[in-house]
Amino acid sequence: MYMNTRITELLAIEAPIIQGAMARIADASLAGAVSAAGGLGIIACGGAPLEWVEQQVAAARKITDKPIGANVMLMDPNAAELARLLVDLKIDVVTTGAGSPANYMDMWKEAGIKVVPVVATTALAKRMERLGADAVVAEGTESGGHVGELTTMALVPAVCDTVSIPVIAAGGIADGRGVAAAFALGAEGVQMGTRFLTVEECTVSDAYKERVLAAKDSDTIVTGRGSGHPVRCLKNKFSRNVRKLEADLTKNGDELEAMYVGSLRRAVEGDVDNGSMMAGQVAALVHERKTAQEVIDELMAQAQAVGARTLQQAADANAVRG
Repeated sequence: MYMNTRITELLAIEAPIIQGAMARIADASLAGAVSAAGGLGIIACGGAPLEWVEQQVAAARKITDKPIGANVMLMDPNAAELARLLVDLKIDVVTTGAGSPANYMDMWKEAGIKVVPVVATTALAKRMERLGADAVVAEGTESGGHVGELTTMALVPAVCDTVSIPVIAAGGIADGRGVAAAFALGAEGVQMGTRFLTVEECTVSDAYKERVLAAKDSDTIVTGRGSGHPVRCLKNKFSRNVRKLEADLTKNGDELEAMYVGSLRRAVEGDVDNGSMMAGQVAALVHERKTAQEVIDELMAQAQAVGARTLQQAADANAVRG
């Protein structure tokens, strides 16, 4: 056992580390490896055929007998069918985004599934608690993919002060320092996407991974602010062109829509110029390829070392004052 919190107890995991649900990226290979390593792996179901979801859950369970999660994007046309399928598959945890899980909450809870919505405001966190959510992921705008407005530093403590259920921090966390900081803010677990992009078990193209490893702190950009669907990704030809066209949405709306179609798939398959390479600001802190097990071991060792050092510094300061 790495660390015991309400999140590890709730989700029956060893490390309070949840792998982010990255569309077209978080498949059985990645989710199974993260769960096997003691965290919680999440299969990203957004936009995926139901047959693919069933195959991925089965494949992940061949990798590990530990808990496996799945993510439901609630605005997807097949959300209702997917919600029922996950009950049939006896998935352990469901994380949700892009909508309210109200229509499926009773069904999931009756099946013994832990429900953990992703939230970007305290108002939404409070609403999810009233609906019966077991925990929430408070995701700051530093994260990759679809983002809100509030930073992790501002959002996480505000959510922790608002709800009584456990809070998982996300956005801007890539090493043990970030884990320790999240816990200092009141979180009892962390969700990480970008940190797992470059692990050996992640099946994105090597070209995508190398761009993440080479990223500097200023190498991400947010597109879609004007359209109401902001997405953080790495700067490249695609994202820069999108930003230029967004200057006049009324004139370039159709061209933008055409560019978006298949953009994530292109990146995952290796087109790092014309694809949407979703990644968070902490890509600049990811320097090495490792296995999921090595990442989780390193994260927890660093976090515990930072915590011990912080306590010692506080004790030393108090001694000086005394």
